Amino acid sequence: MADEQSKKGAVLVIGGGIAGITAAVETAEVGYPVYLVEKEPSLGGRVARVNQYFPKLCPPTCGMEINFKRIKGNPLVTVLTMSEVTEISGNAGAYTVTVTSRPRYVNENCTACGKCGEACRTTIPNPFNYGMDRIKAAYLPHEMAFPMRYVLDPEITGTDDGARCREACAYGAVDLSMVPHTFELKVASIIVATGWEPYDAARMDNLGFGKATNVITNVMMERLAAVNGPTGGRIVRPSDGKEVRSIAFCQCAGQRDENHLPFCSGVCCLATLKQAHYVREQYPDADVYVFYIDLRAMGRNEAFLARIQADEKVRLIKGKIAKVTEDPGAKDVIVEAESIAAGSIARIQVDMVVLATGMVPSTAGCKIPIAAAAYDEDGFFLDGPGICGAGCVKRPLDVASSVQDATAAALKAIQSAVGR
Repeated sequence: MADEQSKKGAVLVIGGGIAGITAAVETAEVGYPVYLVEKEPSLGGRVARVNQYFPKLCPPTCGMEINFKRIKGNPLVTVLTMSEVTEISGNAGAYTVTVTSRPRYVNENCTACGKCGEACRTTIPNPFNYGMDRIKAAYLPHEMAFPMRYVLDPEITGTDDGARCREACAYGAVDLSMVPHTFELKVASIIVATGWEPYDAARMDNLGFGKATNVITNVMMERLAAVNGPTGGRIVRPSDGKEVRSIAFCQCAGQRDENHLPFCSGVCCLATLKQAHYVREQYPDADVYVFYIDLRAMGRNEAFLARIQADEKVRLIKGKIAKVTEDPGAKDVIVEAESIAAGSIARIQVDMVVLATGMVPSTAGCKIPIAAAAYDEDGFFLDGPGICGAGCVKRPLDVASSVQDATAAALKAIQSAVGR
């Protein structure tokens, strides 16, 4: 980046999900240089893994495409994928940031032709689909990846498979000699947009995740329903590929619970109602059970809730699921739950169970490497001089709210960078 641009006051954005992308383009479009640092091979974060937004039920691809176009058309945005911030020193207006980039083993010559993937024989769990299927170890992260460039898994770089990938590339894009690279950036302000992680469902022993094959989480369900997901959009049981004729959704799985997450993630009710719609759209005769504490659908989302409530095949049951077990023969899932309205314990047998696990800020487990960073009791990031959060790293938010919050973060970062 040119020295005169650096002097104007560069902004670092940590995290390339929807909040980070929004903060980066909003900052750059008013004339400030931006470094957008993302640890994954492509931008998009968890939003790129969503099948449809609520309440309009439209795919995220159009919004992502527009943002990627904005990035491509703005020379003030420098995108650094497969990179992590390892150290931050200095103060507001004059930060020195150390970044380490991991090798992709594929350079800028890549045309995404896929020949390296065809030549590769090794497979790995697919991170984009939460490991529910396998992909070649030479892969494109997903169809809308930005940058649109393949990645080689490190395990094949010193093998015959790596050599086959290199030989298959007609453009000299496969470079097995790449090594990690560490460098420094000078920035005036920092935006933390590192997003969230799904709460570990295996920590709730009574809900069967990891024990009953056909118990999955809400983020996994989103990938099952997606056309580019592990089953091509068919919602089927992981154990045997059976079509889902009955399904139970467990709300607040580990949320609003002093033993797990004490807070409400805010988005899970609408996400579950949306996923109930996925099931009913694909299987008109399927029975859907939703066990909940409260159904929270504010503003324009109330109409979507009313739409699902009107479906006679969807039963909304106020009460918590107490226990989930597996029928060892049929692999069906047995759900025991309280029904407050009936004043009794319900016991149903379904094909599959979906756990609505909560949103844990990434900073709960991975702190920002600067002594001045502050967090609340749940690990959510707190703003400080010259450094502010954007999106779900600050509090649970839906996509639209994350975008709004990121725009506000961009304004704060610009104000801090002014005159620097």
